[in-house]
Amino acid sequence: MKPLAEILRPQNLDDYLGQQHLVGKGAILRNAIEKGQIPSMILWGPPGVGKTTLANIIASTLTLPFFSLSAINSGVKEVREVIDRAKQYGNNSILFIDEIHRFSKSQQDSLLGAVEKGIVTLIGATTENPSFEVISPLLSRCQVYILKELDRKELESLLDKAKNYIEKTEGRKIDLEQTEALLRISGGDARKLLNAFEMVCSQSKGHLSITNDLVKNIIQQNLTIYDKKGENHYNIISAFIKSMRGSDPNGAVYWLARMIEAGEDPLFIARRMLILASEDIGNANPNALLLANTCFEACNKIGYPECRIILSQTAIYLATSPKSNASYLAIDNALSEVKHSGDLPVPLHLRNAPTKLMKQIGYGDNYKYAHDYEGNFVKQQFLPDKLQGKILYQPQDNQKEKQILLSLQNKWKGVYNY
Repeated sequence: MKPLAEILRPQNLDDYLGQQHLVGKGAILRNAIEKGQIPSMILWGPPGVGKTTLANIIASTLTLPFFSLSAINSGVKEVREVIDRAKQYGNNSILFIDEIHRFSKSQQDSLLGAVEKGIVTLIGATTENPSFEVISPLLSRCQVYILKELDRKELESLLDKAKNYIEKTEGRKIDLEQTEALLRISGGDARKLLNAFEMVCSQSKGHLSITNDLVKNIIQQNLTIYDKKGENHYNIISAFIKSMRGSDPNGAVYWLARMIEAGEDPLFIARRMLILASEDIGNANPNALLLANTCFEACNKIGYPECRIILSQTAIYLATSPKSNASYLAIDNALSEVKHSGDLPVPLHLRNAPTKLMKQIGYGDNYKYAHDYEGNFVKQQFLPDKLQGKILYQPQDNQKEKQILLSLQNKWKGVYNY
């Protein structure tokens, strides 16, 4: 027997739930469908909001040949086979690829020719940001449509539809007294909502009153709204990082708890804190990088549940530490300069001179060995000639870097305008 989510899958745009900004009356995608002139597209949105359903509706509305592949179990060979079959229909086929973000670069490359020539109209579905997961040549040939999470009203409407269907087909009475637990379990995912509702209804054959306590008792497993491979994964780690960057230890430990509860890899969390220690704290507190590195090593040794304490200690330390992104900005400034000015020659006095010829043409001439001078410092040129005096690292306003700034001002007066 088909699952309820499949039985209730809408067959046309009028029955389609949500996404009115795309498929409501007069909306951009609906107009394109009604005119029969759809572009290749990427449907980007969280799980269970109707990406696959929308692709099916588009194909059935336009009565076009419809080919479907899943990126999980399809490769370049399967893509080419489908394209060869599509050629038999002329330029009138739709190719739907679910989870297109899982395709490798070579697999996505294999689509380019067919999309560019119009052999297929591509509809790709993804829960991940296509800017990062879809190669630029393919992305430039597609329109990106963003699907939104279903709101409470839409989810409750879906529950009513499911209730009416079961009452009609099974000849029983179902009272939806409370819906909060069902909505919480769904996390905005229509498929999860219908699966949970169907599970609750299957526990009895007669009259059923659905309450939050009943739902919680039947669905024992904690279905935390967190997908370690989906967009919410990245949203939560983003909130975690931004809480520490923003010096809020309360926000940091809350988002840390969300990840721990969902079973996130502790090394993933520790690795992100290691990056933050350098990117957002840097030389404002060099010990932050040492502690973050120790945290990573400790988590690698002991794992859950004990490492949650180490993760918490480190997250709070990083959140309450003084902040500086000067090192982060410095390397980006330097990379930008390299791209702009190209391969500028290394000054002769900085070059190594391992051969006699190199010494003869001036390699290493006039290089001053810093340790031969008072304070282990002597002024000399370290940047290429064209970049003399250019500041790439700018200390920021914190206790440690104020000391660094003072030292630089004393040493490099007349060279760098610190």
